[in-house]
Amino acid sequence: MTTAQHRIGSGFGATTTAADVLEGRDLSGTLAVVTGGYSGLGLETTRALAGAGARVVVPARRPEVAKAALGGLAEVDELDLGDLDSVRGFAERFRESGRRIDFLIGSAAIMACPEARVGPGWEAQFATNHLGHFALVNRLWPSIAPGARVVSVSSRGHHFSGIRWDDLWFEQGYDKWQAYGQAKTANALFALRLDELGGPFGVRSFSVHPGSILTPLQRHLSLEEKIANGWVDERGEPIADWFKSPQQGAATQVWAATSPALDGMGGVYCEDCDIAEPASGEPLPSGPGRPAMYTGVRDWAVDRAQAARLWELSAGLTGVDAFSPAPLR
Repeated sequence: MTTAQHRIGSGFGATTTAADVLEGRDLSGTLAVVTGGYSGLGLETTRALAGAGARVVVPARRPEVAKAALGGLAEVDELDLGDLDSVRGFAERFRESGRRIDFLIGSAAIMACPEARVGPGWEAQFATNHLGHFALVNRLWPSIAPGARVVSVSSRGHHFSGIRWDDLWFEQGYDKWQAYGQAKTANALFALRLDELGGPFGVRSFSVHPGSILTPLQRHLSLEEKIANGWVDERGEPIADWFKSPQQGAATQVWAATSPALDGMGGVYCEDCDIAEPASGEPLPSGPGRPAMYTGVRDWAVDRAQAARLWELSAGLTGVDAFSPAPLR
């Protein structure tokens, strides 16, 4: 069941689009659930899957906004990943429909937001990006079909921080980028552990880094921060030529969810439409107009012991574990 964390030579790359990945594919008769599927990369993911014939369900915190953005392209239901009661409600409604899920892509996220707490005082990025998706997948487990794939959208941001086991909630001082990094590491570890647990049932899981893309995900960053990072000019117009387009950014999660090249594989972290290599820990050198950037996956995001520990912690926090003999709460 173990898949090596090394490239497989997929034939795709950083400039591949989601449409390229699905060229010639017919997904008629399949059903996908895409969180965040009405904005940014999630919207491009929905468009690509629906264009190939899949039926797509988009759970959204703002259903009316989602319906307007999608224009009938997908079914929309209400879901707030930061509210576990909302997660339970969506999952129960979906299970009652009797339908089966072939692809579940966790694309919704918040990034580098000001310090915020949700639920019983949980740090918002970890709670929304990780715990919300953890509870969602576990509550939807009875509806996930054998042979399905679950894709957890992580990020190169996982390089910023592993899991802060001694200060998970940043009670000793908040850093928005470390909080984002911890949440993105959690996304990767979740996929790793889910693949171990779900593999015997024919369900495989992957985590992905979509690439650097300007989308509404950056809504919490000031114009000054974006200028300092070399992303935009004083008018807010993009100037960095190394950003992917949203269509290119959606490609890796669509590839991980659908590619026959990954049949029999799972648990790995992917980028640029291939399995990523282990990271050296050193960033790629900077160049004209391009900051130094990390590539590959850090060891703390592919650590099976930490993945198991995080799963147990998350199950305790959310009160749900589809692989436990205890019933759902």
